[in-house]
Amino acid sequence: VQLQASGGGLVQAGGYLRLSCAASGRTFSGYVMGWFRQAPGKEREFVASITWSGGRTAYADSVKGRFSISRDNARSMVYLQMSSLKPEDTAVYYCAPYSSNWRHYDYWGQGTQVTVSS
Repeated sequence: VQLQASGGGLVQAGGYLRLSCAASGRTFSGYVMGWFRQAPGKEREFVASITWSGGRTAYADSVKGRFSISRDNARSMVYLQMSSLKPEDTAVYYCAPYSSNWRHYDYWGQGTQVTVSS
């Protein structure tokens, strides 16, 4: 089971980035997938989720209207399109299957650093 996020980087406030997540095996098939982030000194927080069919998405209030989650089941990929980035979006971003128990996950895979300068 592997989860690998990529696409992060340094961007100015107001800019955009597209994150990608490659998931393998049972981690992806049939699961609701989510994006999460953790800023320095803060707890990990939920960012967005998407159902298997892609027909239903959910977003944290802090990113609504700016971020968009999508998935490509044939390629076992999940994406997070981020626009109008703010300095407070600076964090390490992770993807994982979404469940109500996500705060207790033991495995998070490789995250990707997003840094937004003011």
